[in-house]
Amino acid sequence: MAKDKKPDTNGKTVAENRKARYSYEVMDTYEAGLALTGTEVKSLREGHANIQESYASAEGGEIWLINSYLPEYLQGNRFNHEPRRRRKLLLKKKEMAKLAQAVEREGMTMVPLKIYFNERGRAKLLLAIARGKKLHDKRETEKQRDWAREKGRLLKERG
Repeated sequence: MAKDKKPDTNGKTVAENRKARYSYEVMDTYEAGLALTGTEVKSLREGHANIQESYASAEGGEIWLINSYLPEYLQGNRFNHEPRRRRKLLLKKKEMAKLAQAVEREGMTMVPLKIYFNERGRAKLLLAIARGKKLHDKRETEKQRDWAREKGRLLKERG
């Protein structure tokens, strides 16, 4: 008999917040675990998640992921999870203290960049400590991106 093969989710990016790198200047990144229920993990393994409008907050000595969207698992019946519930982030105490201090003192913000599965098959969140960009900084980023695209085209044409 052939065993049912599970899809390979190792190293797979489930959700990415591409707008974050445009809107924020990323200072440092941290890998955090996610405290999830069974149906949330199954929904993530199917590749369904959205972290576009989500953010992280330090409350009561813990870090929470707020406003992230993991849709309900279709076969979850009555054991399904709430799609927009607050999810606890699993970090070391020193990392939590460093993040909370940066947000409190330096006016930074915690922005989730992507959710992915690591080599061991665990769901992880790449969390960035970032500072918001001003309008002129965003324009500069666009100019650099356009120039890099144009430079690539020119190099491609000339061989």
